[in-house]
Amino acid sequence: MMNKKLYRNTENKMIAGVCSGVGEYLNIDPTIVRLIWALIALSGAGLLAYLIAALIIPEKPSNIIDV
Repeated sequence: MMNKKLYRNTENKMIAGVCSGVGEYLNIDPTIVRLIWALIALSGAGLLAYLIAALIIPEKPSNIIDV
């Protein structure tokens, strides 16, 4: 069983790497995650959620290799 962890992806980031990390975790294109997050941000709660996620989700360590 694979032990997946959520990290901010700093190699494929636009702002803080949150959407890229979520996309990698869910195995979907980060652009789709960015579009969904932008739509949520228009409601007002998305921007605050992004800032909190950027502070809480750790950066991906450089010694972890993608498979």
